Amino acid sequence: MPTQCNRDLFGYEVVEGRLVIAAFDGGEVTSNAGALLLGAANRAIGLVRRLARCFTDGRAPELVEHTVETMLMQRIGGIALGYEDLVDHDELRHDPVLATLVGKLEARRKDCAPLAGKSTLNRLEHAPASALDRYHKIGHDGAAIEGLFVDLFLDSHATAPRQIILDLDATDDPLHGHQEGRFFHGYYDCYCYLPLYVFCGKQLLAAKLRRSNIDASAGAVDEVARIVGQIRARWPRVKIVLRADSGFARDELMTWCEANGVDYVFGLARNQRLVGAIAGDLAAAEAESLAKGGPARRFADFAWRTLDSWSRERRVVAKAEHLPQGANPRFVVTSLAAGTSDARTLYEDVYCARGEVENRIKEQQLDLFADRTSAATIKANQLRLWLASFAYVLLEAVRRIGLRHTQFASATCGTIRLKLLKIGAQVRVSVRRIKVAMASACPYQTEYHLAYLYLRRAAC
Repeated sequence: MPTQCNRDLFGYEVVEGRLVIAAFDGGEVTSNAGALLLGAANRAIGLVRRLARCFTDGRAPELVEHTVETMLMQRIGGIALGYEDLVDHDELRHDPVLATLVGKLEARRKDCAPLAGKSTLNRLEHAPASALDRYHKIGHDGAAIEGLFVDLFLDSHATAPRQIILDLDATDDPLHGHQEGRFFHGYYDCYCYLPLYVFCGKQLLAAKLRRSNIDASAGAVDEVARIVGQIRARWPRVKIVLRADSGFARDELMTWCEANGVDYVFGLARNQRLVGAIAGDLAAAEAESLAKGGPARRFADFAWRTLDSWSRERRVVAKAEHLPQGANPRFVVTSLAAGTSDARTLYEDVYCARGEVENRIKEQQLDLFADRTSAATIKANQLRLWLASFAYVLLEAVRRIGLRHTQFASATCGTIRLKLLKIGAQVRVSVRRIKVAMASACPYQTEYHLAYLYLRRAAC
């Protein structure tokens, strides 16, 4: 075979009389051509430009090769494309499409690549509170970054909605080293952090990294007060409902909601007193289940007060369910009046929809590596969590704006990446233009074209 004398060519089987050979000689080729949609989404919502304002840069301007804005776009775009580690950027710094996305095709210095490498990005992520550190001269304002999530949410609405539901949830972020704030959590059976997430539908409003030696609701009042205050400053008449599982059914949070005109629907952990209060309904459900040979459920609605942990009596809705395996009672505590929603509607349609937030958290951690908190300090890990969260915000903008009338309108971030971002292409750079020649056999060209049109319109 002719290819055997050339170590750079790979010879394969013959197909219809033609010898199949391969080589790494395609020139400027990328597997990330669809990432141009991320740039369109970024222009539509102004994410990276606004995020860069939350940072302070103490470096000498005349010596700066990579600005804060270009590094943020590179890092967030890399996460969205599936590159979780900083070490990946030692190769990505030569990627022509990522360079186009960042807006920097050539470096100022001849010995430097257009994009930043892992060491430069590492200094960005380990930015101290002050920009005066000798080795880390880039700092960030955590409060401003937290506020940006809410601002981006507010800006995504042309008019104020009548009502919004904020979903709160905590999850585990397993740790495999000796990071600052590392504690063992008995429920999750591992050393971990316990981040707090706040979503409104599919839009992310907060991602707060916390130690795990706390109650799931710790800090929720402060976080909710900040978010609600920022929302009401723009939408003073909007009705706000908090929704969460039983880990947040705490008197402090419910009392704050009642004092500030915020409704809530929280799961309530069952106990013997609660089960005893619906004993009649459970017996009726059991009789019905035995009669028809399948599950049966009834609903109860009553006022309830704990022996000593609640400061007042509150409305509780109960699901008295009996399954072939046995009784399955569930409880919800709420501030919503009985006249606004009956017990069945409140439980099945309002509370049970809370489970959707867990899918959003899975996107954060499984698709966008929000649990990649391997830095030594909590501050650096919090910034890593925020960067992964902004990658989610960027992909969510692609989904919400660009894919709303396509088969990917409800797709996960991982699916959007696989189908629309990871497209092979040849990049040809001339004096007048940069041509990204994407694979002609791409099966999702119609969806890509629609996303391009919608995002371009939103950016105008």
